Amino acid sequence: MKKEELYELLYGQQKDFEEINDLVDRSLIKDLKNLVKLQMPIIITGVRRCGKSSLLSLVKDNLHLKEKEFLYINFNDERFVGFEVSNFQDILNYIVENDYSKNCFLFIDEIQEVNNWEKWVDRIKSKFNIFITGSNSKLLSTEISTVLTGRSINISLYPFSFLEFLIFNKVELKNYKLDKNIQRIIKKNFKDYFENGGFPKMVKDKNRIILKEIYENIIYRDIVNRFNKNLIKPIKEISVYLQSNIATDLSLRTLSKISGIKNLATLKNILEAFESSFLFFSTNKFDYSVKKQIQNPKKIYSIDNGFSFNLGFKFSEDLGNFLENLVAIELKRREKDIFYHRKKNECDFVVREGKSILEAIQVCYRLNKENRGREINGLLDAMNKFKLKKGLILTYDDEEEIVTEGKKIIVKPVWKWLLE
Repeated sequence: MKKEELYELLYGQQKDFEEINDLVDRSLIKDLKNLVKLQMPIIITGVRRCGKSSLLSLVKDNLHLKEKEFLYINFNDERFVGFEVSNFQDILNYIVENDYSKNCFLFIDEIQEVNNWEKWVDRIKSKFNIFITGSNSKLLSTEISTVLTGRSINISLYPFSFLEFLIFNKVELKNYKLDKNIQRIIKKNFKDYFENGGFPKMVKDKNRIILKEIYENIIYRDIVNRFNKNLIKPIKEISVYLQSNIATDLSLRTLSKISGIKNLATLKNILEAFESSFLFFSTNKFDYSVKKQIQNPKKIYSIDNGFSFNLGFKFSEDLGNFLENLVAIELKRREKDIFYHRKKNECDFVVREGKSILEAIQVCYRLNKENRGREINGLLDAMNKFKLKKGLILTYDDEEEIVTEGKKIIVKPVWKWLLE
Protein backbone atom coordinates (compact mmCIF):
# COMPACT_ATOMS: atom_id res chain seq x y z
CA MET A 1 0.00 0.00 0.00
CA LYS A 2 1.43 3.40 -0.98
CA LYS A 3 2.38 5.65 1.92
CA GLU A 4 0.38 8.57 0.53
CA GLU A 5 -2.78 6.40 0.27
CA LEU A 6 -2.29 5.19 3.85
CA TYR A 7 -1.80 8.71 5.20
CA GLU A 8 -4.97 9.90 3.48
CA LEU A 9 -6.90 6.93 4.85
CA LEU A 10 -5.64 7.47 8.41
CA TYR A 11 -6.59 11.16 8.26
CA GLY A 12 -10.11 10.38 7.01
CA GLN A 13 -10.75 7.64 9.57
CA GLN A 14 -9.57 9.91 12.38
CA LYS A 15 -12.03 12.64 11.35
CA ASP A 16 -14.92 10.15 11.12
CA PHE A 17 -14.04 8.75 14.56
CA GLU A 18 -14.01 12.22 16.11
CA GLU A 19 -17.55 12.84 14.87
CA ILE A 20 -19.13 9.77 16.54
CA ASN A 21 -21.81 10.98 18.98
CA ASP A 22 -25.05 9.92 20.71
CA LEU A 23 -23.18 7.17 22.56
CA VAL A 24 -24.68 5.03 25.30
CA ASP A 25 -22.51 4.45 28.34
CA ARG A 26 -21.42 0.83 28.54
CA SER A 27 -20.93 -0.85 31.91
CA LEU A 28 -17.35 -1.74 30.93
CA ILE A 29 -16.21 1.86 30.65
CA LYS A 30 -15.25 2.27 34.33
CA ASP A 31 -13.14 -0.88 34.23
CA LEU A 32 -11.40 0.24 31.05
CA LYS A 33 -10.51 3.65 32.51
CA ASN A 34 -8.86 1.92 35.46
CA LEU A 35 -7.07 -0.65 33.28
CA VAL A 36 -5.36 2.11 31.30
CA LYS A 37 -3.17 2.74 34.34
CA LEU A 38 -1.58 -0.70 33.91
CA GLN A 39 -0.05 0.41 30.57
CA MET A 40 -0.67 -2.88 28.82
CA PRO A 41 -2.40 -3.48 25.45
CA ILE A 42 -6.13 -3.94 26.02
CA ILE A 43 -7.77 -6.41 23.63
CA ILE A 44 -11.57 -6.11 23.33
CA THR A 45 -13.27 -8.99 21.54
CA GLY A 46 -16.89 -9.61 20.66
CA VAL A 47 -19.27 -10.46 17.85
CA ARG A 48 -19.36 -8.05 14.91
CA ARG A 49 -21.51 -4.94 15.42
CA CYS A 50 -21.85 -5.33 19.19
CA GLY A 51 -20.48 -1.81 19.76
CA LYS A 52 -16.69 -2.18 19.94
CA SER A 53 -15.96 0.96 17.88
CA SER A 54 -18.41 2.99 19.97
CA LEU A 55 -16.74 1.68 23.12
CA LEU A 56 -13.39 3.00 21.86
CA SER A 57 -15.04 6.38 21.30
CA LEU A 58 -16.43 6.28 24.84
CA VAL A 59 -12.93 5.59 26.18
CA LYS A 60 -11.62 8.59 24.21
CA ASP A 61 -14.39 10.84 25.59
CA ASN A 62 -14.08 9.62 29.17
CA LEU A 63 -10.32 10.18 29.16
CA HIS A 64 -10.88 13.66 27.65
CA LEU A 65 -8.38 12.99 24.88
CA LYS A 66 -7.69 15.88 22.56
CA GLU A 67 -6.63 15.96 18.92
CA LYS A 68 -3.13 14.48 18.47
CA GLU A 69 -3.50 12.53 21.74
CA PHE A 70 -5.00 9.54 19.94
CA LEU A 71 -5.00 7.85 16.54
CA TYR A 72 -7.89 5.69 15.33
CA ILE A 73 -7.34 2.94 12.74
CA ASN A 74 -10.11 0.69 11.42
CA PHE A 75 -8.76 -2.27 9.45
CA ASN A 76 -12.32 -3.34 8.58
CA ASP A 77 -12.10 -1.03 5.56
CA GLU A 78 -11.74 -2.27 1.98
CA ARG A 79 -9.19 0.48 1.31
CA PHE A 80 -6.69 -1.49 3.44
CA VAL A 81 -6.66 -4.32 0.87
CA GLY A 82 -3.07 -3.61 -0.20
CA PHE A 83 -1.77 -3.23 3.36
CA GLU A 84 1.58 -4.96 3.92
CA VAL A 85 3.85 -5.55 6.90
CA SER A 86 6.04 -2.61 5.85
CA ASN A 87 3.02 -0.31 6.22
CA PHE A 88 3.09 -0.78 9.99
CA GLN A 89 6.22 1.37 10.05
CA ASP A 90 4.42 3.92 7.86
CA ILE A 91 1.78 4.27 10.59
CA LEU A 92 4.51 5.11 13.12
CA ASN A 93 6.04 7.59 10.67
CA TYR A 94 2.60 9.23 10.26
CA ILE A 95 2.39 9.69 14.05
CA VAL A 96 5.82 11.35 14.17
CA GLU A 97 5.35 13.51 11.08
CA ASN A 98 1.99 14.82 12.33
CA ASP A 99 3.27 15.73 15.81
CA TYR A 100 1.15 13.32 17.85
CA SER A 101 1.85 13.47 21.57
CA LYS A 102 4.31 11.12 23.22
CA ASN A 103 2.61 7.93 24.51
CA CYS A 104 -0.54 8.79 22.56
CA PHE A 105 -3.43 6.34 22.44
CA LEU A 106 -3.79 3.93 19.52
CA PHE A 107 -7.36 2.74 18.97
CA ILE A 108 -7.16 -0.13 16.48
CA ASP A 109 -10.43 -1.64 15.22
CA GLU A 110 -10.91 -5.16 13.76
CA ILE A 111 -7.21 -5.90 13.83
CA GLN A 112 -7.72 -9.55 12.80
CA GLU A 113 -8.11 -8.28 9.21
CA VAL A 114 -4.31 -7.80 8.86
CA ASN A 115 -1.48 -10.30 9.25
CA ASN A 116 1.40 -10.16 11.72
CA TRP A 117 -0.25 -7.42 13.77
CA GLU A 118 0.75 -9.06 17.06
CA LYS A 119 4.49 -8.69 16.36
CA TRP A 120 4.01 -5.01 15.58
CA VAL A 121 1.97 -4.43 18.75
CA ASP A 122 4.58 -6.25 20.82
CA ARG A 123 7.30 -3.99 19.39
CA ILE A 124 5.47 -0.71 20.14
CA LYS A 125 3.50 -1.55 23.28
CA SER A 126 5.85 0.32 25.62
CA LYS A 127 5.57 3.52 23.56
CA PHE A 128 1.78 3.85 23.27
CA ASN A 129 -1.47 3.23 25.13
CA ILE A 130 -3.02 0.58 22.90
CA PHE A 131 -6.66 -0.51 22.57
CA ILE A 132 -7.36 -3.31 20.10
CA THR A 133 -10.71 -4.72 19.01
CA GLY A 134 -11.49 -7.85 17.05
CA SER A 135 -14.35 -10.14 16.06
CA ASN A 136 -12.49 -13.41 16.46
CA SER A 137 -11.57 -15.25 19.64
CA LYS A 138 -8.26 -16.27 18.06
CA LEU A 139 -7.08 -12.85 19.18
CA LEU A 140 -6.98 -14.49 22.61
CA SER A 141 -5.05 -17.56 21.45
CA THR A 142 -2.03 -18.94 23.23
CA GLU A 143 0.22 -18.13 20.27
CA ILE A 144 -0.72 -14.44 20.30
CA SER A 145 -0.36 -14.22 24.08
CA THR A 146 3.12 -15.70 23.68
CA VAL A 147 4.09 -13.13 21.03
CA LEU A 148 2.81 -10.35 23.28
CA THR A 149 4.95 -11.92 26.03
CA GLY A 150 1.84 -12.50 28.12
CA ARG A 151 1.36 -8.78 28.69
CA SER A 152 -2.10 -7.93 27.46
CA ILE A 153 -5.51 -7.52 29.06
CA ASN A 154 -8.46 -9.33 27.47
CA ILE A 155 -11.99 -7.92 27.68
CA SER A 156 -15.21 -9.40 26.23
CA LEU A 157 -17.95 -7.15 24.89
CA TYR A 158 -21.51 -8.30 24.19
CA PRO A 159 -24.53 -6.61 22.60
CA PHE A 160 -26.42 -4.29 24.99
CA SER A 161 -27.32 -5.65 28.41
CA PHE A 162 -30.92 -5.01 29.47
CA LEU A 163 -29.75 -2.11 31.64
CA GLU A 164 -27.89 -0.55 28.69
CA PHE A 165 -30.99 -1.17 26.53
CA LEU A 166 -33.15 0.77 29.02
CA ILE A 167 -30.61 3.60 29.25
CA PHE A 168 -30.59 3.88 25.46
CA ASN A 169 -34.40 4.07 25.47
CA LYS A 170 -34.27 6.73 28.21
CA VAL A 171 -36.28 4.69 30.71
CA GLU A 172 -36.19 6.32 34.15
CA LEU A 173 -35.09 3.67 36.66
CA LYS A 174 -35.18 5.68 39.88
CA ASN A 175 -37.47 3.97 42.41
CA TYR A 176 -38.45 1.28 39.87
CA LYS A 177 -38.69 -1.31 42.65
CA LEU A 178 -41.58 0.62 44.22
CA ASP A 179 -43.15 2.43 41.27
CA LYS A 180 -45.67 0.23 39.41
CA ASN A 181 -45.87 2.63 36.45
CA ILE A 182 -42.11 2.42 35.88
CA GLN A 183 -42.32 -1.37 36.19
CA ARG A 184 -44.95 -1.45 33.43
CA ILE A 185 -42.64 0.55 31.16
CA ILE A 186 -39.73 -1.75 32.00
CA LYS A 187 -41.82 -4.86 31.22
CA LYS A 188 -42.87 -3.41 27.86
CA ASN A 189 -39.22 -2.76 27.05
CA PHE A 190 -38.26 -6.24 28.25
CA LYS A 191 -40.62 -7.82 25.70
CA ASP A 192 -38.78 -5.92 22.95
CA TYR A 193 -35.36 -6.90 24.36
CA PHE A 194 -36.44 -10.53 24.80
CA GLU A 195 -37.56 -10.83 21.17
CA ASN A 196 -35.16 -8.53 19.31
CA GLY A 197 -31.98 -8.61 21.38
CA GLY A 198 -29.40 -5.96 22.10
CA PHE A 199 -27.40 -5.20 18.94
CA PRO A 200 -27.00 -1.40 19.13
CA LYS A 201 -28.03 -0.78 15.50
CA MET A 202 -31.14 -2.93 15.97
CA VAL A 203 -32.04 -1.19 19.23
CA LYS A 204 -31.66 2.20 17.55
CA ASP A 205 -33.46 1.57 14.24
CA LYS A 206 -35.87 -1.24 15.27
CA ASN A 207 -35.82 -2.86 11.83
CA ARG A 208 -35.43 -6.64 11.74
CA ILE A 209 -33.73 -6.46 8.35
CA ILE A 210 -30.73 -5.16 10.31
CA LEU A 211 -30.48 -8.47 12.19
CA LYS A 212 -30.40 -10.40 8.92
CA GLU A 213 -27.71 -8.08 7.54
CA ILE A 214 -25.53 -8.43 10.68
CA TYR A 215 -26.02 -12.20 10.71
CA GLU A 216 -25.10 -12.70 7.07
CA ASN A 217 -22.09 -10.43 7.50
CA ILE A 218 -20.82 -12.71 10.28
CA ILE A 219 -21.58 -15.88 8.33
CA TYR A 220 -19.80 -14.77 5.15
CA ARG A 221 -16.91 -12.71 6.58
CA ASP A 222 -16.01 -14.76 9.65
CA ILE A 223 -17.09 -18.31 8.84
CA VAL A 224 -17.74 -19.19 5.18
CA ASN A 225 -14.43 -17.78 3.92
CA ARG A 226 -12.55 -20.34 6.04
CA PHE A 227 -14.03 -23.25 4.10
CA ASN A 228 -14.50 -24.59 0.60
CA LYS A 229 -17.24 -22.80 -1.36
CA ASN A 230 -19.26 -26.00 -1.67
CA LEU A 231 -19.85 -25.81 2.11
CA ILE A 232 -21.69 -22.47 2.00
CA LYS A 233 -25.18 -24.05 1.85
CA PRO A 234 -24.56 -26.66 4.62
CA ILE A 235 -22.95 -24.01 6.86
CA LYS A 236 -26.04 -21.81 6.52
CA GLU A 237 -28.32 -24.81 7.16
CA ILE A 238 -26.40 -25.70 10.31
CA SER A 239 -26.54 -22.10 11.55
CA VAL A 240 -30.32 -21.89 11.05
CA TYR A 241 -30.76 -25.26 12.77
CA LEU A 242 -28.72 -24.11 15.77
CA GLN A 243 -30.60 -20.81 16.00
CA SER A 244 -33.84 -22.84 15.97
CA ASN A 245 -32.62 -25.18 18.71
CA ILE A 246 -30.92 -22.97 21.26
CA ALA A 247 -30.61 -24.23 24.84
CA THR A 248 -30.64 -27.87 23.67
CA ASP A 249 -28.03 -30.61 23.40
CA LEU A 250 -25.62 -30.38 20.49
CA SER A 251 -25.63 -33.57 18.40
CA LEU A 252 -23.03 -34.08 15.66
CA ARG A 253 -25.12 -36.94 14.29
CA THR A 254 -28.11 -34.64 13.82
CA LEU A 255 -25.96 -31.91 12.25
CA SER A 256 -24.49 -34.47 9.87
CA LYS A 257 -27.98 -35.57 8.84
CA ILE A 258 -29.35 -32.07 8.17
CA SER A 259 -26.22 -30.77 6.43
CA GLY A 260 -25.15 -33.86 4.51
CA ILE A 261 -21.60 -33.49 5.87
CA LYS A 262 -20.33 -36.93 6.78
CA ASN A 263 -16.85 -35.92 7.94
CA LEU A 264 -17.06 -35.28 11.70
CA ALA A 265 -13.79 -33.31 11.68
CA THR A 266 -15.32 -30.86 9.19
CA LEU A 267 -18.42 -30.50 11.36
CA LYS A 268 -16.27 -29.83 14.41
CA ASN A 269 -14.31 -27.21 12.47
CA ILE A 270 -17.54 -25.48 11.45
CA LEU A 271 -18.74 -25.42 15.07
CA GLU A 272 -15.36 -24.08 16.16
CA ALA A 273 -15.70 -21.31 13.56
CA PHE A 274 -19.18 -20.45 14.90
CA GLU A 275 -17.81 -20.13 18.42
CA SER A 276 -14.60 -18.28 17.50
CA SER A 277 -16.69 -15.66 15.66
CA PHE A 278 -18.85 -15.36 18.83
CA LEU A 279 -22.03 -16.29 16.94
CA PHE A 280 -22.72 -19.19 19.31
CA PHE A 281 -21.30 -20.42 22.60
CA SER A 282 -21.79 -23.64 24.52
CA THR A 283 -21.83 -25.07 28.04
CA ASN A 284 -20.61 -28.42 29.30
CA LYS A 285 -22.28 -30.77 31.72
CA PHE A 286 -20.57 -30.25 35.07
CA ASP A 287 -18.29 -33.03 36.21
CA TYR A 288 -15.22 -32.96 38.43
CA SER A 289 -13.56 -35.01 35.68
CA VAL A 290 -12.61 -32.84 32.69
CA LYS A 291 -12.55 -35.98 30.54
CA LYS A 292 -16.20 -36.72 31.37
CA GLN A 293 -17.13 -33.08 30.70
CA ILE A 294 -15.76 -33.45 27.17
CA GLN A 295 -17.52 -36.79 26.62
CA ASN A 296 -20.96 -35.46 27.57
CA PRO A 297 -23.03 -33.41 25.09
CA LYS A 298 -22.72 -29.62 25.08
CA LYS A 299 -25.69 -27.26 25.17
CA ILE A 300 -25.68 -24.57 22.50
CA TYR A 301 -26.65 -20.89 22.89
CA SER A 302 -26.87 -17.91 20.53
CA ILE A 303 -25.00 -14.65 21.18
CA ASP A 304 -28.22 -12.64 20.83
CA ASN A 305 -31.90 -13.44 21.25
CA GLY A 306 -32.72 -11.33 18.19
CA PHE A 307 -30.94 -13.85 15.95
CA SER A 308 -32.71 -16.92 17.30
CA PHE A 309 -36.12 -15.26 17.67
CA ASN A 310 -36.17 -13.74 14.20
CA LEU A 311 -33.92 -15.90 12.02
CA GLY A 312 -34.61 -19.39 13.37
CA PHE A 313 -37.81 -21.41 13.22
CA LYS A 314 -39.64 -20.72 16.46
CA PHE A 315 -42.69 -22.24 18.11
CA SER A 316 -44.67 -21.08 21.13
CA GLU A 317 -43.27 -23.92 23.26
CA ASP A 318 -39.75 -22.60 22.64
CA LEU A 319 -40.28 -19.49 24.78
CA GLY A 320 -38.57 -21.17 27.72
CA ASN A 321 -35.53 -21.84 25.52
CA PHE A 322 -35.38 -18.17 24.48
CA LEU A 323 -35.53 -17.13 28.13
CA GLU A 324 -32.78 -19.62 29.01
CA ASN A 325 -30.68 -18.22 26.15
CA LEU A 326 -31.08 -14.70 27.53
CA VAL A 327 -29.95 -15.86 30.98
CA ALA A 328 -26.96 -17.70 29.47
CA ILE A 329 -25.85 -14.51 27.67
CA GLU A 330 -26.11 -12.48 30.86
CA LEU A 331 -24.16 -15.03 32.89
CA LYS A 332 -21.39 -14.92 30.26
CA ARG A 333 -21.50 -11.11 30.32
CA ARG A 334 -21.03 -11.28 34.10
CA GLU A 335 -18.02 -13.54 33.49
CA LYS A 336 -19.56 -16.50 35.29
CA ASP A 337 -18.11 -19.98 34.74
CA ILE A 338 -21.29 -21.88 33.83
CA PHE A 339 -22.27 -25.52 33.32
CA TYR A 340 -25.50 -27.50 33.31
CA HIS A 341 -26.28 -30.26 35.82
CA ARG A 342 -28.09 -33.41 34.78
CA LYS A 343 -28.77 -36.55 36.76
CA LYS A 344 -32.35 -37.73 37.17
CA ASN A 345 -33.53 -34.20 36.40
CA GLU A 346 -31.80 -31.21 34.83
CA CYS A 347 -30.74 -27.86 36.24
CA ASP A 348 -30.04 -25.32 33.52
CA PHE A 349 -27.08 -23.57 35.12
CA VAL A 350 -24.65 -24.20 37.92
CA VAL A 351 -22.02 -21.53 38.51
CA ARG A 352 -18.50 -22.48 39.51
CA GLU A 353 -16.04 -20.33 41.41
CA GLY A 354 -12.67 -21.98 41.87
CA LYS A 355 -13.35 -25.64 42.59
CA SER A 356 -16.81 -25.12 44.07
CA ILE A 357 -20.32 -24.71 42.68
CA LEU A 358 -21.83 -21.69 44.42
CA GLU A 359 -25.09 -21.11 42.51
CA ALA A 360 -27.83 -23.17 40.91
CA ILE A 361 -30.25 -21.47 38.48
CA GLN A 362 -33.30 -22.91 36.75
CA VAL A 363 -35.08 -21.10 33.91
CA CYS A 364 -38.65 -21.59 32.70
CA TYR A 365 -41.09 -19.28 30.93
CA ARG A 366 -43.91 -19.97 33.37
CA LEU A 367 -44.00 -22.00 36.56
CA ASN A 368 -47.32 -23.86 36.35
CA LYS A 369 -48.99 -27.15 37.32
CA GLU A 370 -47.55 -28.98 34.32
CA ASN A 371 -43.88 -28.15 34.92
CA ARG A 372 -43.69 -27.11 38.57
CA GLY A 373 -42.53 -30.47 39.91
CA ARG A 374 -39.98 -31.00 37.12
CA GLU A 375 -38.43 -27.53 37.42
CA ILE A 376 -38.22 -27.58 41.22
CA ASN A 377 -36.85 -31.13 41.32
CA GLY A 378 -34.19 -30.29 38.74
CA LEU A 379 -33.05 -27.36 40.86
CA LEU A 380 -33.19 -29.42 44.08
CA ASP A 381 -31.05 -32.15 42.48
CA ALA A 382 -28.31 -29.60 41.90
CA MET A 383 -28.75 -27.94 45.30
CA ASN A 384 -28.46 -31.29 47.05
CA LYS A 385 -25.49 -32.40 44.95
CA PHE A 386 -23.53 -29.22 45.67
CA LYS A 387 -24.86 -28.62 49.21
CA LEU A 388 -26.54 -25.31 48.42
CA LYS A 389 -29.15 -23.81 50.77
CA LYS A 390 -30.57 -21.32 48.26
CA GLY A 391 -31.63 -21.74 44.64
CA LEU A 392 -33.08 -19.49 41.94
CA ILE A 393 -35.81 -20.03 39.36
CA LEU A 394 -36.00 -17.31 36.72
CA THR A 395 -39.28 -16.88 34.83
CA TYR A 396 -40.83 -14.38 32.42
CA ASP A 397 -43.00 -12.76 35.07
CA ASP A 398 -43.77 -15.18 37.94
CA GLU A 399 -42.60 -14.35 41.44
CA GLU A 400 -42.79 -16.26 44.73
CA GLU A 401 -40.69 -17.84 47.45
CA ILE A 402 -40.67 -21.61 48.01
CA VAL A 403 -39.35 -23.44 51.06
CA THR A 404 -38.97 -27.19 50.61
CA GLU A 405 -36.72 -29.85 52.14
CA GLY A 406 -35.24 -27.13 54.34
CA LYS A 407 -34.08 -25.14 51.33
CA LYS A 408 -35.17 -21.76 50.01
CA ILE A 409 -36.02 -21.27 46.33
CA ILE A 410 -36.54 -17.75 45.01
CA VAL A 411 -38.79 -17.46 41.93
CA LYS A 412 -38.11 -14.18 40.17
CA PRO A 413 -38.85 -12.49 36.81
CA VAL A 414 -35.79 -12.41 34.56
CA TRP A 415 -36.14 -8.66 34.01
CA LYS A 416 -35.65 -8.01 37.74
CA TRP A 417 -32.61 -10.29 37.87
CA LEU A 418 -31.10 -8.54 34.84
CA LEU A 419 -31.23 -5.22 36.71
CA GLU A 420 -29.51 -6.51 39.86
